[in-house]
Amino acid sequence: MGIVIAIDGPAGAGKSTIARLLASRLQYTYIDTGAMYRSIALLAGRQGVSMEDAARLEALAAAAEIELLPEGRVCLNGEDITDSIRTPEVSAGASKVAAIGGVRVALVARQRQIAERRNVVMEGRDIGTVVFPNARVKVFLDADPGERVRRRQGDLPSTVSAEELAAQLAERDARDRGRAESPLVQAQDAVYLNSTGLTPDEVIEKILEIVRREK
Repeated sequence: MGIVIAIDGPAGAGKSTIARLLASRLQYTYIDTGAMYRSIALLAGRQGVSMEDAARLEALAAAAEIELLPEGRVCLNGEDITDSIRTPEVSAGASKVAAIGGVRVALVARQRQIAERRNVVMEGRDIGTVVFPNARVKVFLDADPGERVRRRQGDLPSTVSAEELAAQLAERDARDRGRAESPLVQAQDAVYLNSTGLTPDEVIEKILEIVRREK
């Protein structure tokens, strides 16, 4: 197995941006696990599958062909869905889908397969605790609630208010931390990093310091 750098943390902490930049800097493969769960949520919505129907959601996850392409593009069954999976509705659905054990089993198996022969930077909510508990480097990336809302506002249409986003993030935090399957929690051996007030480059440099110490 290659080298795994695991970055976990709550929604809006900047995980995707940092993981993508870090992978580019190190010339590692970037694996956006959140995009994988969003893909299943999008597919379920298109097919009218209830977020409470665990059996059908598990079947969708097992059969779906998800490709994570360069530049952060995502394909589902041959269709580029990069933009379609970034809506508030899909984000909320992804959190519900991720709480289903069978869905996680199917997608975690794929994540591990990708890392079998490559050095990877992988971000999510349970990478350092469940997917790769023996990862070489583990970072728990966080940010203050107001900062997380501000960052999410930059990704969404201006029609979504800060109050709405704050409520959505609080609800997602509660769901992610409280779920029975692979809850969001900082691994005991992960380095906590609060990115509030830091530029992406500053966060990258702090993580690279951790990487150098672990070599």
